[in-house]
Amino acid sequence: MKAFIKKHFLKIIGILVGGTGGFFYYYFVGCASGTCPITSNPYISILYGALMGYLLFDMFKKEEQKTN
Repeated sequence: MKAFIKKHFLKIIGILVGGTGGFFYYYFVGCASGTCPITSNPYISILYGALMGYLLFDMFKKEEQKTN
């Protein structure tokens, strides 16, 4: 378990930061009318934020060098 967390540390942090950002976006900006597909539901907003955080933080991973 420790090796898994160490290997995927940036991805886990990205999911947590993105999910938190998605919730804050829902809470402070949101959609009062309920017609917005992402921001009208807190669960969807958190999932969307977590996905965006994962993709953003995944860009910063180190490349593994191949040895032949």
